[in-house]
Amino acid sequence: MKVYDAASIRNVAVVGHGGCGKTQLVSAMLFAAGTVNRLGRVDDGTTVTDYDPEEIARKHTLSTALASAEWRKTKLNLLDTPGVANFFADARAALRVADAAVVVVDAVSGPAVQTEKAWAAADELGLPRLVALSRFDRDRASLERTIVALRKTCHKHVYPIHLPIGEGEQCTGIVDVVGMKAFTAPVDGGPAVEGPIPGPLVKEAEAARTALIEAVAEADEALMEKFFDAGTLTDHDLITGLQKAVASGAVFPAVCTSALRNIGIDATLNAILSWLPAAADRPFTAIDASGAEVTKPVSDGAPLAALVWKTVADQFAGRITLFRVYQGVLTADSTVRNRTRDAEERFGSLVTMQGKTQTPVPELRAGDIGAVAKLKDTRTSDTIADARAGIAFAPLSWPEPVLSYAIEPKSRGDEDKISTAMHRLEEEDGAIHYARDPNTNELLLAGQGQLHIEVTVAKLKRRFGVEVNLKPPRIPYRETITAAVEAHGRHKKQTGGHGQFGDCKVRFEPLPRGGGFEFVVDIFGGSIPRQFIPAVEKGLDESRARGFLAGFPMVDFKATLFDGSYHDVDSNELSFKTAGHLAFKDGMARARPTLLEPIMHVEVYAPSDFAGDLMGDLNGRRGRIAGMDTRGASTVIKAQVPMSEMLTYEQHLTSVTGGRGSYHMEYSHYETVPSHEQTKIVAAYKAAHPHGGEHHA
Repeated sequence: MKVYDAASIRNVAVVGHGGCGKTQLVSAMLFAAGTVNRLGRVDDGTTVTDYDPEEIARKHTLSTALASAEWRKTKLNLLDTPGVANFFADARAALRVADAAVVVVDAVSGPAVQTEKAWAAADELGLPRLVALSRFDRDRASLERTIVALRKTCHKHVYPIHLPIGEGEQCTGIVDVVGMKAFTAPVDGGPAVEGPIPGPLVKEAEAARTALIEAVAEADEALMEKFFDAGTLTDHDLITGLQKAVASGAVFPAVCTSALRNIGIDATLNAILSWLPAAADRPFTAIDASGAEVTKPVSDGAPLAALVWKTVADQFAGRITLFRVYQGVLTADSTVRNRTRDAEERFGSLVTMQGKTQTPVPELRAGDIGAVAKLKDTRTSDTIADARAGIAFAPLSWPEPVLSYAIEPKSRGDEDKISTAMHRLEEEDGAIHYARDPNTNELLLAGQGQLHIEVTVAKLKRRFGVEVNLKPPRIPYRETITAAVEAHGRHKKQTGGHGQFGDCKVRFEPLPRGGGFEFVVDIFGGSIPRQFIPAVEKGLDESRARGFLAGFPMVDFKATLFDGSYHDVDSNELSFKTAGHLAFKDGMARARPTLLEPIMHVEVYAPSDFAGDLMGDLNGRRGRIAGMDTRGASTVIKAQVPMSEMLTYEQHLTSVTGGRGSYHMEYSHYETVPSHEQTKIVAAYKAAHPHGGEHHA
């Protein structure tokens, strides 16, 4: 297997909304480059990058997969990312190690919710982008409508550098407006044939080229002067100017494709090489020994530094660790340092990945992405670095879970197996959390939505042979108080010998939403000795975690310890901790406690015909419509809806829109639960916990 240097590597994350054609485009590029000898199809489950049985069954990418191709002596590392909202955290991780993004947009339906999310994520990282408009062989595909929508939702400087020849079934190729040539796809699906621009498209191509020239000139003062002097730019100035404009984020070129019919694929590969930066062109950011952020060039000559961006739990190969080398050279069968865990790791065979297929390589140089199997201690986000490098990488960030289910094994004795398997899956997917609820002793599986949970459960069964039952999702309600009160907790117990005595007075006051819990000491004169004060706080904190109304943590209040008393012999930490519990119980009974529920910010994307029905349904879910936006034939509805009302939304939206709708939701804030809903929640809790603890009246 060949070894490439940073100048001959393009690291490209292929991102976009679920179902827009990302995986099919990657498949077509691998085929056009000769990496594979047949064109894999998503519908047939034969693509290189969707190889997991869940992905094949659902026809959606659920986890980023790496594949590479050689094109014009350059290595393309293609990161095929998920576009489904539940799995978008994986796309973010891929963008982190990419040097550019190809944003795929369906030319029929246009940009959607996750297109914008992917665009914003690439913006945060300052990544240059190429827009790949897909499915030009479909009816109602429109270059003009899609570009207008992209300029409205993503960036006003998206410019087509390709035009489609023909529309729908009649689409036969593309016009390259930079080189002013046409490329027609042969019927047998071979390489595109170069030729002159068809007569009817000449004026349109000239107009698109003029618009591109103006945008490139606008991004560079020297080119602007040349443009004003000559009224245009030379071919050389256009090419070098476009490269600079793309690198700086001033212009985003758009190409036209049909991946199933091999239309525009060669031209897209050429565009990636021509307009997107090589690994050598993009300095990277790291953290030095002092904790300061530093920017460094990608270089083979510097000491080794690499970032682990993904871990795959493979049932046969064990743990597969995917990393990007930023500086230095990593060789097979070498011992390296895990800087994050301060541990030595023995790297065996280094491999590059084609989906699930591993190909050994002798070394990986700065700028390249590869993998290694069976590392002992290394996990996602870790820095692999020579001590002389003196740098580390900021860890990847993962979103907080938005939904949790209680899970129980179908077979007794499988609890240990669940725990082992879940820890493996947590290594693979940082957006899932697995823990035991200390209040209910239930095993909780939390993730980004129902689909995320379902896929994780399917992996548990298929990879680890563990079957589980899912109990209804647990909504992370919270409790708070609405009135200020003074409370008294007095614990006195006499048993032969030393007794127990603790006495405290606590003032409870509401805090603004998001205020958490504050403990304040306002004692004068030593009415409670200093060494017992932390015990009072611990008693309050433990009671707070168990809640008062329905077993949910109590938040957004302040507890001020302002008085108390003690006994020289009988007082101890346990007595004051118990006094804290009693003060909490006394105060909460009078502080008008109430329940809070998580409110989600929801964006629904669907054909405009369904807008009325969908808005009515959201209102029926206690939602507040925050706005509506029309984009072509589609509507985006923005609303704030209680999480408890969104549990069945996925199925409802699919049913109403025939699968043409999608939605994204993220946590917004907590609000008071309406009284009639509170009554139901408290009654359900009491029915499930008839002996719910001392503090439940």
